[in-house]
Parts: sequence; structure tokens; C-alpha cells
Amino acid sequence: MKIGGHDLRDRVLVVAEIGNNHEGDVDVAAELVDRAAEAGVDAVKFQTFRTAHYVSRSEGERYRRLERFELGASDFERLAGRARSRGLLFISTPFDLESVKVLEPLVDAFKVASGDNCFFPLLESVARCPRPMIISSGLSDLDDIKRTWAFVASRRPDGAARQNVAILHCVSAYPVEPEQANLRAIQTLAAELGCDVGYSDHTRGIDAAVLAVGLGARIIEKHFTLSRTYSTFRDHDLSADPDEMRELVRRVRLATVLLGDGDKKIQPAEADGVESLRRSIVAAEDLPAGHILRPDDLTWVRPGGGLPPGDEHRLLGRALAHAVRFGERLQPSDVRG
Repeated sequence: MKIGGHDLRDRVLVVAEIGNNHEGDVDVAAELVDRAAEAGVDAVKFQTFRTAHYVSRSEGERYRRLERFELGASDFERLAGRARSRGLLFISTPFDLESVKVLEPLVDAFKVASGDNCFFPLLESVARCPRPMIISSGLSDLDDIKRTWAFVASRRPDGAARQNVAILHCVSAYPVEPEQANLRAIQTLAAELGCDVGYSDHTRGIDAAVLAVGLGARIIEKHFTLSRTYSTFRDHDLSADPDEMRELVRRVRLATVLLGDGDKKIQPAEADGVESLRRSIVAAEDLPAGHILRPDDLTWVRPGGGLPPGDEHRLLGRALAHAVRFGERLQPSDVRG
């Protein structure tokens, strides 16, 4: 799957999920983009919504908070430009159908939140846009996410969902405790869906995100904040600050290098050891010409380069053509018959 110029086959996509950690201040949002770029991430992600079409007014405090956090279309145009000027992909999560239209010309990919992976009108609206999709699988079991996948695949305009739709393992709690992170679900999703799979991390710290790479995640999304004590808004507490995000990126890149390509082959660093660390068949004692070789007459020493272990049958039961000394390599040419 490609998002912009980023191919997930070549490099894990690290996404700084800014979400609403700007708390409605577009200048803070721009600063978060800058700090994310300095940390080395590949993409930033925001959340785009019209509060009245997102939560009920009866939700009182929640509604008022989201009204304060809401950014407008011009703000997202600015932030998309800021991201690209820093070499970052720009991704956002729409929470209503009008926001899909606002974002379509701006984003490199759409993200669908866990809470909306069964919001089929939104899924259809996003799926019909010619942009890659990333869907979080929180609040869902395997059957739920298979239903979502089938729905989206049937609506993609190019009919190639496995090339342009990714599913993120996610547990929708804030924060997620380690015993409920269930990272092995990454492998289950990959096996069952056959698409690119990633991880949206709601745990504290960065260990889960790095371990997810080892389990096959090709997208790592981590909440990002200027400071975990920025305010009492819950997302800051489970977010990575700039230093922690920089370390996350470093460890994800190292994990990718350590994992390699999976092809079991002799590595360049061990090529010189193939002969020096292997063994050759040699005489276990001084032996005269004409001696019929028995198993006790053989031993095996480094380096290799002679007759290797496993080829003893080429010597045993045959007479020596000449005398040999202890430790001398034995070859088929040293025996008769």
C-alpha cells in the first residue's frame, strides 16, 4: 500500500496522532506539526469535525469542549501546507460527511476512527474518495471488522481494497493497560484480511508501538502532545511528547533493521566464518597405510574446507592408500576402493 510517496512495503509509516491535542488553537497545532517533523515521523494526523454533527448537544460538557477544539476548513488547509513543507504526509479523521468533502483535496489518506468503523454512511463517503483509507478496529471483534472490510471493499472505486485500505489493531480505551493491549491481534488481522495492518497505540509509553512492528505492523500511530501535562484533556496523558516520539521513531527504525527481510540466508557478516567455524573430517590418531577406517578413527576439527561432517560414508570401511598422521584431513583420494 502506498500513501503519497510512502510505500508501506519499504518502510513502516510512523504517524503522530495530534488529534485534538491542539485544543482548538491552530498555532499550537502548527507547532505540533513542527515538533513532529523534528522527531522524525512520516505523517501527522488530525481530527476534523463539525461539533453539531458529531455529538449531541445533550452531552453538555463534552459538546462544549469539542466546540472549543473545533478547527475550520481554512485551518486544515494551513496545517496541510505546513505538514508538506516539513516533508510530512497529512492525514485526518472526518467525523461527519461534510468533513469528508473538506478533507478530500487536502489529505494523503483518510483515517476512520474505531467508533465509526460501523458508521456505514461515513465509510461509504470515504470509500468512494480516491484516497487510501486507514480504519481502526477498536470496539470490534473479528466478525465486526470483517463486515466493515467487506463493505468498504465493495465501495472502493478501483476495486483494489487490499492495495489501498489498511486496518489498524486498536483497543479503544484511554489509556490501555498492558494486559489488554492484545498485540497478537495484529497477526490475526493480517492473516484473516490479507491487507496491510498497523497499530493505533493507546498505551502509555512506546514499548507496545515498537513491539507491534515485530508482529508485522506497517503503520504505527501514536498520540502526540507538546507535554503530557499540557492540560487535563485525557489524550495528553497517553501521548508521546517530542522526546518520546523521537525515541519511538528511532526504535521503530532499529526494529525494522533488526527484523530484516525474513529470507534465511548467510549474512555478509558471517560469510568469513563459513569455513573457519565449520569442521573437517580428520584422522583421530596416526594410522598406517592399508588401515581399514572405522568410526573411532575419525574426529572433526575446525576449520572447514576439507571433507565435511556427514560425508563419513565416503571413508568408512575403506583402506588407507597411505599413512596419515593425527589431525590430518581425510579425503576420498586418501582411501582405496
